Amino acid sequence: MGRNTRKRRTPLATKIVAGAAALAVGGGGLVWANFYASAHEDHGGHNRTRSAGAQVATIDCPDVGQKIRDVPDRARGEVDGELATMDSQITNAYQRLATTRRAQAGDSQFVQNSILGPLKDRRKAIIDRIQLEINRAGGKADDNLDELAGCQGRPADQQNGGGQNGGGQDGGGQDDGQNGDGQNQDDNGNGVAGPVADDFVDINDVQPNSRNSRNGLAANGDGGSTGTFVTDCGVNENNLFNSDNLIAAPGVDNGAHHTHDYVGNQDNDAFSSDEDLANADTSCQNQGDKSTYYWPVLRLQDGTQEFDANDQGGGAEGNIGKILKPAQAELKFVGSQQGDVVAMPKFLRIITGDAKSFTNGDANANTSWSCSGFEDRQVTDKYPLCPEGSQVLRTTNFQSCWDGQNIDSANHRDHMAFVQEDGSCPEGFQAIPQLQVRLAYDIPTPTVENGQVQNPYAVDSFPEQLHKPITDHNDFINVMDEDLMNEVVDCINRGEDCQ
Repeated sequence: MGRNTRKRRTPLATKIVAGAAALAVGGGGLVWANFYASAHEDHGGHNRTRSAGAQVATIDCPDVGQKIRDVPDRARGEVDGELATMDSQITNAYQRLATTRRAQAGDSQFVQNSILGPLKDRRKAIIDRIQLEINRAGGKADDNLDELAGCQGRPADQQNGGGQNGGGQDGGGQDDGQNGDGQNQDDNGNGVAGPVADDFVDINDVQPNSRNSRNGLAANGDGGSTGTFVTDCGVNENNLFNSDNLIAAPGVDNGAHHTHDYVGNQDNDAFSSDEDLANADTSCQNQGDKSTYYWPVLRLQDGTQEFDANDQGGGAEGNIGKILKPAQAELKFVGSQQGDVVAMPKFLRIITGDAKSFTNGDANANTSWSCSGFEDRQVTDKYPLCPEGSQVLRTTNFQSCWDGQNIDSANHRDHMAFVQEDGSCPEGFQAIPQLQVRLAYDIPTPTVENGQVQNPYAVDSFPEQLHKPITDHNDFINVMDEDLMNEVVDCINRGEDCQ
């Protein structure tokens, strides 16, 4: 299995090699030890508690990119490049955190003095450059961005057995990542940070209709524009993989720090221009759809050495195991409950979900995990354990309200919005066809015994996000030709089901 050949032409933004020194590896992955953390959510009585004095498990940094507004167009590339460098700094700091546990045990101030303090200084330098670039381009940078320079160490959750945390002060504590029998407890024996047993739930234990999510509402309903349009673009039969993100980090190699599946457009990497996308081949059956649809891969952590086992974005950043392609990828566009939809502009970019939602919080999270045959039971911060014969499902409803002007925005979110509870768009936004992505996977059900999970599956993630299911996300760039987009809109507004 191979990834696409990258083009090495000069991008608009200065190319940033967002690499980080690989950790000592076991099977190509980040070495991890006995520490983990998990987001909190109640699923039919399945609550978790946090210990007050747990040792630092990961690094929690304010997301500067989410706070930036009104970046002049000519500064966008430079700002995106600086933000990607900041992500790389977090990755490096996290890797240092994960490989210095013994030093931390001997010095209660090690994390603060050797990891978090220097990281704050480096982030402050980048924030200063971002402010300068915005002001030089005629904008007005937020003077308060400096407040986002500092990061914190996030403590591990209460252990379900295994290692005993010691002092737990500023990342200290007497814990070398082993329990009494000398074995790591919470890396499942695979050498990487997560997922852990607490990240999984038996779908039978999830209460029907209990999902609590502000985002991801389905746009269509009984009224308004009730048609649908399905585009069949396959399941990445061409093995198009890379760890770039053309929307969030254009011109940046390994800007995502995790590997994506791509369907649709076949010329999608960090260096693809709109012209490249328009002239590319497509895996979609309708050749008028050259849109790009991409999402982080799922992997089965079974010891398989994938093509990227030693690469940045892959095993060198903790994303290890067999890449699992969907058995089915359904891409469907639906209408609005409140009326007709209008055409999407060509090259409109939409990011839904938040790849950093474990540390950012769930304000932009948009995850939905379930099992076939149990689709009335949806979970957001757990991976489902499905019964034999049932597929794991990932479902995403994209934002479907557009500001009517911009194909992108400085934080890649403000030009789009979700529908409100009544299905209408916020003031100043208009309804466009809503993309709904349903991915179905044939995955052997992991076993959970004695607080450990065997052969878990997990979504690729930034290293410090610990493969948490709430970090799942999805990306789309509209590259339909005008005739096809008009057909999509007409079909939906007429209430027909088309493909």
